[in-house]
Amino acid sequence: MPKILIVDDEENVRKLYIEEFENEGYETVSAAGVGEAISAVEQENPDLLILDIKLGPESGIDALVEIVERRKNMPVILNSAYSMYKDNFQTWAADAYIVKSVDLNPLKEKVRELLASSGRLQS
Repeated sequence: MPKILIVDDEENVRKLYIEEFENEGYETVSAAGVGEAISAVEQENPDLLILDIKLGPESGIDALVEIVERRKNMPVILNSAYSMYKDNFQTWAADAYIVKSVDLNPLKEKVRELLASSGRLQS
């Protein structure tokens, strides 16, 4: 079962995503900030990362740069309420950029797609 790391500073968002993805059959791990996210990448060895850009006073983009450097082959989805970050060249290190919405289907579809294309999801 693929493991997804969910990084968001909003506890309710983390809880919602954990519930939704576990209902889809994934194992989940979560983190609220950059340090926790980097530790979870090292300790939990997730198959995919869903990363918010605004992590309180911290930057998810900084976390993205560091995590991609450590785990080049792990798919990363930036998941932000702000579409303006799509134009930031540092966000291009991510495999996908999904704008947060009440409809989680686009995010779920992208997770399935990236896990399948990386060989981490069995059909």
